[in-house]
Amino acid sequence: MQELYPVMAGALVGAVVMFVPILWLRTLLFVVGCILAGLSASFISGELEESWDFLSVDMLLAWVGGLIAVGIVSGIRHRAEIARFFSGSQNKR
Repeated sequence: MQELYPVMAGALVGAVVMFVPILWLRTLLFVVGCILAGLSASFISGELEESWDFLSVDMLLAWVGGLIAVGIVSGIRHRAEIARFFSGSQNKR
């Protein structure tokens, strides 16, 4: 159950950064957000007291959760764009 937090924190980071319009800023915020999510997960669970090796695992889990969220948000936005195109709302004046 402890490994759920970094995945969900990464998913939150991934979903939020998808609303940043500038690609390089979105990428930077995603990387920094996943690092912070992994660091906070290791700190909250107390794994940092045992070994710093757990930090890389939690960062990886946050990265995976973030990438899944980015894929889901991109898919939803793409489907909405296609639906708007085929509904004809773009062509009406």
